[in-house]
Amino acid sequence: MIYNYIKALHLIFVVTWFAGLFYIPRLFIYQIEADAKPSPEREILTRQLKLMTKRLWYIITWPSAILCTLFAIWLLILMPDWLEQPWMHVKLAFVVLLIVYHLRCHQMFKQLQRDEVKYTSHFMRIWNEVATLVLFAVTFLVILKNAFNWIYGVVGILVLGVLLMLGIRLYKRIREKNPNA
Repeated sequence: MIYNYIKALHLIFVVTWFAGLFYIPRLFIYQIEADAKPSPEREILTRQLKLMTKRLWYIITWPSAILCTLFAIWLLILMPDWLEQPWMHVKLAFVVLLIVYHLRCHQMFKQLQRDEVKYTSHFMRIWNEVATLVLFAVTFLVILKNAFNWIYGVVGILVLGVLLMLGIRLYKRIREKNPNA
């Protein structure tokens, strides 16, 4: 009985964690672009974006990551046999990748809070898609489990990655033609 409650809580915090991971690079993009604006617009935008980023990161994203992980561990304690299944090993590898991504976003967050702009907005648009790829991979692994066909899965993730990169290039061209897009 408790399993369903823990699973529901885990899924809720997966969703909120991903929401934070999807939005934080967008805020990074806006802050990087604000840095190129003339004064006083730059200072006004930067101050507001830093505040928004700080609130998102510390009030939503970090707590969601921690709670998601705690509920996931609890689920594994309730269902230890999952740790013997190959799909779970692959899922956990993607979770490790997601945690590394999260920690790297934290480094970027700290740099931007110190007004250190080390990346371009174009890089951040690409960086923003890493979480999307992990979400797709983990969702298909969890739903399909042992029925997951590795060849189709790998090809599917690669195709999704290519489509995302093409979309970013198209958007860059549109923005170059119309900066207000």
